[in-house]
Amino acid sequence: MQSKINSFFKSSSSSSPKSSVTPPVLDDDEMAMWVKADHVFVNTYSRRVKKTDGVLIGEKGNEGRKESINDLPKKLVSANEVNASGRAESHLPGKVLNKKRSYAQFYLELGQSDFLLHTCSTCGFKYASGEEVDEKNHNIFHKNYTHGIQFKGWHNERVVHVPNGEGGRVILVLDSDSVAQRNKVQEVVNMMEIELGEGWIFHKFCKVYFFVSSHRIAGCLVAEPIKEAFKVVSCLDSERHHGVEAKKRSKSTTIQFGNIILQREVVKRAPDNCSELTDAKNCGAIVCEEDAVPAVCGVRAIWVTPSNRRKGIATHLLDAMRKSFSMGLALDRTQLAFSQPSSAGRALASNYTGTGSFLVYKTSNLNYQ
Repeated sequence: MQSKINSFFKSSSSSSPKSSVTPPVLDDDEMAMWVKADHVFVNTYSRRVKKTDGVLIGEKGNEGRKESINDLPKKLVSANEVNASGRAESHLPGKVLNKKRSYAQFYLELGQSDFLLHTCSTCGFKYASGEEVDEKNHNIFHKNYTHGIQFKGWHNERVVHVPNGEGGRVILVLDSDSVAQRNKVQEVVNMMEIELGEGWIFHKFCKVYFFVSSHRIAGCLVAEPIKEAFKVVSCLDSERHHGVEAKKRSKSTTIQFGNIILQREVVKRAPDNCSELTDAKNCGAIVCEEDAVPAVCGVRAIWVTPSNRRKGIATHLLDAMRKSFSMGLALDRTQLAFSQPSSAGRALASNYTGTGSFLVYKTSNLNYQ
């Protein structure tokens, strides 16, 4: 029995390599005690070596590691190697720090009419929606159009009128003034052309009036010397003013469909001895006399920023022009002539002169030679 047990515990040279520790040989009594005793098998494990930034670090001290971080050569960190947070960037291989992502804005084209450029309905500025630069430029232009171009003032500005009880002032600019003043005139004229049309508002013989309020040019009037004008024939307006129908019926026919009666009317045309100035804005006509009358001052264009309208600024500009256009002579309101006015300009001229028969002139017939 003992020989069998001993052979069991003997290691085979063919199956396993020789062990450095030879198991003890037990007799029968020791074997019996060993079988009855509780046996505890203890397995000792070592922690797997951890790899940090290419350096092997063991669990305890220097045991089981190749190289410690403290053993690495210390390098001086220059100013350009410090990131925005104030910490030095690591130069260890295989690790990328502070990598910024770049983003791009995409848009879906689904048949929009203003996909590429959007047009502002107020100022007419065209810009690309979503573009930061275009949005900023539009905001600046929109504010200048609705509230007026910024104006810090000039040392030698020519103030011709200061309204009573108001903080504004009216400045006159001539063609003989400095380049800076003429450039400001051109900048304001460009704003006016958005609403009044291009290429006709200003020339070198014009006198320009600015209404300045809150460091912005809130209104502008362009006047020019003229020699003759035409008186508006307010035949339709006068008849309507006296309570008489403007339309004169010459022939009428009646057609009846059951309870519905349709009546056809024929309206007489204006007399042939009257000339016409087309009002493009109102799709109508201004009828004036053929015979010209002498005139001195013509209002070529007048414009007020949209946010400052209905505040009497146009009236202040006209008052300043009447008092300063002719040296030493104040013109009467009825002596002012207006270029082809729009519907709003016609209402302004009628209200300012106090009559519907104000003077008008054609800018194309002027000769300054």
